[in-house]
Amino acid sequence: MSLLNAWFNAFLRSRRAGNLFGRRAMPEAGYGRGSTQAAPATLTAGLLALAQGSEADALATLQSHVDGLSPHEAEERLLRFGPNEVDHEKPLPWWRHLWQCYRNPFNLLLTVLAAVSWLTEDAKATVVIGAMVVLSTLIRFVQEGRSNRAAERLKALVGNTARVLRRAAGTEAAEVADQYFGAQLHSRRPARLLDLPIRDLVPGDHIVLSAGDMIPADCRVLAAKDLFVAQAAMTGESLPVEKFVQAGNAEAGLMEQANLLFMGTNVVSGTATALVLATGNNSYFGTLAQRSSASDRAPTAFQAGVNSVSWLLIRFALVMVPFVLLVNGWTKGDWTEAFLFALSVAVGLTPEMLPMIVTSTLAKGAVLLSRRKVIVKRLDAIQNFGAMEVLCTDKTGTLTQDKIALERHTDVFGQDSEDVLTFAYLNSHFQTGLINLLDRAVLEHVELQSSLRLSQDYRKVDEIPFDFERRRMSVVVSEREDHHELICKGAVEEMLAVCSTVRENGQDMPLDEQRLARVRQTTEELNEQGLRVVAVAMKETAASQSVYSQADERDLTLVGYVAFLDPPKESAAQALQALAAHGVEVKVFTGDNELVTARVCAQVGLDADTIVTGPQIERMDDAAVARALQEHRVFARLTPLHKERLVRELRAQGKVVGFLGDGINDAPALRAADIGISVDSAVDIAKEAADIILLEKNLMVLEEGVIQGRRTFSNMLKYIRMTASSNFGNVFSVLVASAFLPFLPMLPLQLLVQNLLYDISQIAIPFDNVDEELVRKPLKWNPADIGRFMVFFGPISSIFDLSCFALMWYVFDARTPADQGLFQSGWFVVGLLTQTLIVHMIRTPKVPFLQSIAAPPLLLMTGAIMAIGVILPMSPLAGYFKLQALPAGYWPFLVAILFGYAVLTTALKKLYIRRYGWQ
Repeated sequence: MSLLNAWFNAFLRSRRAGNLFGRRAMPEAGYGRGSTQAAPATLTAGLLALAQGSEADALATLQSHVDGLSPHEAEERLLRFGPNEVDHEKPLPWWRHLWQCYRNPFNLLLTVLAAVSWLTEDAKATVVIGAMVVLSTLIRFVQEGRSNRAAERLKALVGNTARVLRRAAGTEAAEVADQYFGAQLHSRRPARLLDLPIRDLVPGDHIVLSAGDMIPADCRVLAAKDLFVAQAAMTGESLPVEKFVQAGNAEAGLMEQANLLFMGTNVVSGTATALVLATGNNSYFGTLAQRSSASDRAPTAFQAGVNSVSWLLIRFALVMVPFVLLVNGWTKGDWTEAFLFALSVAVGLTPEMLPMIVTSTLAKGAVLLSRRKVIVKRLDAIQNFGAMEVLCTDKTGTLTQDKIALERHTDVFGQDSEDVLTFAYLNSHFQTGLINLLDRAVLEHVELQSSLRLSQDYRKVDEIPFDFERRRMSVVVSEREDHHELICKGAVEEMLAVCSTVRENGQDMPLDEQRLARVRQTTEELNEQGLRVVAVAMKETAASQSVYSQADERDLTLVGYVAFLDPPKESAAQALQALAAHGVEVKVFTGDNELVTARVCAQVGLDADTIVTGPQIERMDDAAVARALQEHRVFARLTPLHKERLVRELRAQGKVVGFLGDGINDAPALRAADIGISVDSAVDIAKEAADIILLEKNLMVLEEGVIQGRRTFSNMLKYIRMTASSNFGNVFSVLVASAFLPFLPMLPLQLLVQNLLYDISQIAIPFDNVDEELVRKPLKWNPADIGRFMVFFGPISSIFDLSCFALMWYVFDARTPADQGLFQSGWFVVGLLTQTLIVHMIRTPKVPFLQSIAAPPLLLMTGAIMAIGVILPMSPLAGYFKLQALPAGYWPFLVAILFGYAVLTTALKKLYIRRYGWQ
């Protein structure tokens, strides 16, 4: 006891010193089952001591009580310990965020180029390049900051809660304490059961857990019933581990303590009351999380796609820039000037705005989706939304209204029965596990609470919670204290496996083959009516028995069924048609039986003539499962592992897979999918596993999300295509001009200014319109297509660049170094205007300005940049950039060049679309 108190005092001192649990002693190795080396020594020793001591010792150490903390105590501890949050989930400090915005391959390359310019005493180039780096970094910093703040506000709408017992007074509170602590704790002071945000938990709190809950902090079990916890996130152990109240084993490792629960794990089945030992950064998970950061994560498919395109452009620059240096140095003889020019070409070839464009388009997509009740937890998920080819969804609540109504309560052969409703009501009323929609529908018959005299005639004795293997749950009640009744309800097949008799006309008769056949016929008839059938059974036991387990679920008497109706949503059929029109195939993965599933699918227009079931999948190898997924759209009677296996097999076929689920049984599939989608009403573990959370469980919302994801992707693709094609054309033009001109076709400073103005013109691309044709099918990154596009359209701009060279050489006699200012001014204007014009030519497969018009921000931005390009050679700043005013005869030729460029690009664009398509 003294050891525990000493540890807790050290606990408090460390907390105040900012070094709780000896945080300086950080682990040097990974962790796994039974490993205590991965956590600081003080943390491990403290948790082990709390696990191995008595319950009274643990309460005394944490200065808690047998009935929890009072509100005043909890408030004081929240101020002392801080919110139950892990640091790595908080926004980065501004300076680290600024560094991350700067740290990308393009900014680093530009910085090197700026340093080289400074060393060669080219101050103007240094200033321009530096301005480009600062502009790119600051725009991304501001945009991501806004996005992160918006995401934090949106996440607040999806806050997870925990059920907490707090000290209170009153008869109602006493009943709550007795229900959750057990009959053996009558002497304890009463407590209130509250739903509080997880961040408000403090050490010493008592929390109530049931199937589907995330463990919100490190805890010690105080009371448990068939409690199984999935610890795979902590230990890599795939099977759930059973937890008990008994004190831990002194010889076992920290993760093997049977009475400890750890933050980040989740309850698979059963119920428990637990004492919170450590929260936030002071938990085992929180301490280990300090060693990890977002940069340690493997790149997502989206990031890999962006990187592949980026390196394509960088490799192109690494090949072309040396050619520019050699040609200009060899032909002009001034290697210093040639080097500076090649440096400027390198800057022009660098898509320095790509990080900002990507971030802006994703952030804009997140904001638009939030207006449609879609919360994006991870920005990269938006592109995956647009790339999604297959959407796997549960049936209940997505295809159906998720408003279950108790339609019928019948005996075993289909006749209405009030006794069956009574037994079902008792079962639903006294269970403390995961209250589902079926239980809520039963409990709506509130008249039974008074007619049954629940508080006077019934007392709960025990409970056998639901799990996904048995697919049933039982409660044991004492009726007038003279006997116990075990009342069980669950899936029909699983219930028949534990029934030996049926109640027929008030008599219990053997469940022989004939009666079994009649039972199956009755339930099938109910299923064919679109009803969800739950069987109800019971048996009487001696009043002397006080503890029950799954072994007691045998030799039951089947008394009848409760049948529920969940009609299809009015919008379901329309949503499925809309998703199909946009190239998204919908597959239904449900744990429900095939008869109900077939009826619902038929009502919403899904082909469900042949349904593949979970037992069939068990017997299939991977090849057979792959064929089943290609041939069928509806899968029923699935376990969580079945859903995960099907999702992984779809991904193995090269599909981009989304999964929509809200239950604990959906968590494995949510993690396995390319994009996990959950809803605000989902269990904690499902929301935690999801990338996107819907505030409205509606397939029409998903269809809008898919379209927005594709618009976001399309706008990113516009910038990459524009940059790649114009860069290729410019370099080709530079190489040709350098080989024949006695001077540089454009000075390094002029080239840098032109590139800076062009980049500014594209800042508005994230806000551009997207043609409806471009969002009709899934979009994916394809570096090969980018390369082909660059080679196809790049030389078009070179044709008109060469036309400009000929114009300045032959028409305006700019042939000598003395006249190079005129030549360079003429190409500066043509180059900038054609580059800016290409924004409108390539943004759409249609005829620009006639069939498809850009959004006003893009029109204004490109128009302003073109105006600056025309005015700059004639402005007072012209001398600074070594430009000069152009003669009046130049402007008609400029109009002709721009018109010819637009016409030729439009004609060749049609040829390209016919041959390669337009993603």
